[in-house]
Amino acid sequence: MSRISKAFHNTSAFIGYLTAGAATASDFLALLDQGVNILEVGIPFSDPVADGPIIQKAMEEALARNITPEDVLEMVREIRNRSDVAIVLFTYFNPIQKDFPIFLHKAKAAGADGILVIDLPIEEASLYRMECMKNDLDPIFVISPSTPPSRVEHIAKMAKGFLYYACQKGTTGPREGLPEDLAIKIKTIKQRTDLPVAVGFGISSREMAREILRVADGFVVGSHFVQGKKMQ
Repeated sequence: MSRISKAFHNTSAFIGYLTAGAATASDFLALLDQGVNILEVGIPFSDPVADGPIIQKAMEEALARNITPEDVLEMVREIRNRSDVAIVLFTYFNPIQKDFPIFLHKAKAAGADGILVIDLPIEEASLYRMECMKNDLDPIFVISPSTPPSRVEHIAKMAKGFLYYACQKGTTGPREGLPEDLAIKIKTIKQRTDLPVAVGFGISSREMAREILRVADGFVVGSHFVQGKKMQ
């Protein structure tokens, strides 16, 4: 069983995101003390269109330090040397587009278990997915509130590890509450796949997490952790 599968096996997954370069390997490992069992390691990019101001600022900070995808893999290697926690890379396609098969090979060698490319359309992902599978990296894909059921099925067939449901429209960042249609949306997804479903975008409290776990298999905390806050 893979590390990602273990994180969902007989329990719920608590996925914690930080931007590499703005955060250190020790910062990532500190999330484990809060119950995180999958680390989501963000690769900085200059045009992070899916991210809100908090993560944008973290990416700018990392880029100001000249952090490259290769540097991020070095951090993954350090985390892996210190922990057996599941590690998922989070990236836009641009930073890895050149020679991405080589990057995926290096990512696996560094200790990554999966990768999520937030802006890669499923229609253009066949070669990428093939390279992920060749390197035993779980290709994780995102489903949004506006994704039609037929497309959910297509995405689910391409994915491995888990599906990431971005429950809020717009960019990442804290929200006051969860969408009223969350349970219906998750049910629609689960009717079409056996993969676990993790919910992200705007999760900032344990109360929100508990509500999510009534219907989903895991949750993702990003901007809240990037701000240096703990789950209350």
